[in-house]
Amino acid sequence: MAGRTNDRPTRCPLATTSAASRERSGRWSHHRLAVAAHGIIGRGHPNEEDDAPVPPINELSRIEPVYLARLDRQGIFTTGLLLEVSETPTRRQYLADQVGASPNDVLTWRDEALMLNLAGFGPGEHQLLVQAGIDGVRDILHLPLEEFGRRLRQAATELNVEPPDALRIEGWWEQAKTLEEE
Repeated sequence: MAGRTNDRPTRCPLATTSAASRERSGRWSHHRLAVAAHGIIGRGHPNEEDDAPVPPINELSRIEPVYLARLDRQGIFTTGLLLEVSETPTRRQYLADQVGASPNDVLTWRDEALMLNLAGFGPGEHQLLVQAGIDGVRDILHLPLEEFGRRLRQAATELNVEPPDALRIEGWWEQAKTLEEE
């Protein structure tokens, strides 16, 4: 299934216009289908319209504007497309070469993009995790559940917002464990 979007082969490892237009129209991307197949995102049937759009790449906080522009020229404007075109080490190297970045840069972007695509996660939750010193899935993976929850509650207090409930915290932590990449 790698390299395929909605059962149509892609022309190259980078995003295609048809994949881009499907994401713009709100259709499920290959990444969201794969994630949903693993039970990570609790949305409806994959053939239904997605009620939460895939976050745009400009929501990534660990990417320089020059790379955002270069990714946009490659047709990569959402975190879902970024995840799709960086699935394997070979694809990450190809993407790094195309935008003049290092493979480690691409891994950093990918790590944060995975976090932004957790179920029930939006800009407010992103701000909360950044305040807690958690920049991506790898940071979540290095924390025991109790510490993860403690840091989120402390960050919520600092931001003067309602902390996520224990079920949501555990859900994000479990999703991060499911997304763990080797």
